Amino acid sequence: MIRLKQLIEVLEAWAPPALQESYDNCGLQCGQQDMVIKGVLTTLDVTVEVLKEAIDSGANVIVAHHPLIFKPLKKITGANEVEQILLIAIKHEVAIYALHTNLDSVNTGVNAKLAELLGLEKLRILRPKTDHLVKLEVFVPSSHTQRVLDALGNAGAGQIGNYKNCSFRSSGTGSFTPAQGAQPSIGEIGKAEEVNEDKIEVIFQQNLQSSVLRALRDSHPYEEIAYYLLPLQNVDQEVGAGMVGELKTAMQWEDWLTHVSKALSLQTFRHSPPAFQQVQKIAICGGSGIFLTQDAIRSGAQVFLTADIKYHEYFDALGKITLVDVGHHQSETATRFLIKDYLSRKFPNIAVNFSKTDTNPVRNYLNR
Repeated sequence: MIRLKQLIEVLEAWAPPALQESYDNCGLQCGQQDMVIKGVLTTLDVTVEVLKEAIDSGANVIVAHHPLIFKPLKKITGANEVEQILLIAIKHEVAIYALHTNLDSVNTGVNAKLAELLGLEKLRILRPKTDHLVKLEVFVPSSHTQRVLDALGNAGAGQIGNYKNCSFRSSGTGSFTPAQGAQPSIGEIGKAEEVNEDKIEVIFQQNLQSSVLRALRDSHPYEEIAYYLLPLQNVDQEVGAGMVGELKTAMQWEDWLTHVSKALSLQTFRHSPPAFQQVQKIAICGGSGIFLTQDAIRSGAQVFLTADIKYHEYFDALGKITLVDVGHHQSETATRFLIKDYLSRKFPNIAVNFSKTDTNPVRNYLNR
């Protein structure tokens, strides 16, 4: 018997809510965390049709990319589609959870899936986040150094790129005098004590701070732990906006257009005049990513593929990089498969399916 709170814990370990943009509203939109999960439906958008699909299939949890509730609600009367969906969801006890810009930001999220479809390799974040890393400095008796390091590593500290359990230590002498009321693990009340100690330094992502400090407290022998938390200005190469990667072999411009059409199942899409006749390095951002144009140019990419590009924004890139607008829905629709595959691996005993409802509100007219 698996409850919704367990599923949320797994999703938030993958895409921490702390990574969402300030304007966003990720997380549980509707439902109670102690409810037992009967089935899960993944989708890009939550619509009335998607909700009915979930109910008909026996799923009582919908995991979406786009949040259902984006603006504050003052009442729920069914006056618009969002209110209608909430009323139906509450009546049928269907929970709704959203992973949006937090899933955009992780290096195994939306852009990684888009890169996979396009056949891109050597991926890296296009605009890595700053102000997201923290350094922990803690003093540990040498006899417990490895125990504390192991606990911190298990909590996610010391993970830098493809390297884990990264740390630095230096040795010295710690001194203290236990006062009345103390319960020292080393030393006696009123007597000065000196201990061989190691100073351990590890880096971790800010969203892991609670679990890292919990691991520290559980593994450290001292009643009072001496430690410092230092916010860092370093960029975090593991999280951020957009991605850039390379095709296995370079393509001529016309061949690249055909490749995009087939890879994303597109009948039509927009692009600026080609800045390069041969392309290999490709920048991408699922959804509205035009704010990353200069990052894409600086990356050396020949193409920047995203969505929702406005007319005048094409002028900013002329001769520098080719902009490709595949449409918002088209750039992110595979996210439902991404979430479905992730949850299926984590919860093999729960029925997890992706929605077959076409939620794209935009239609293209082809005059044949």
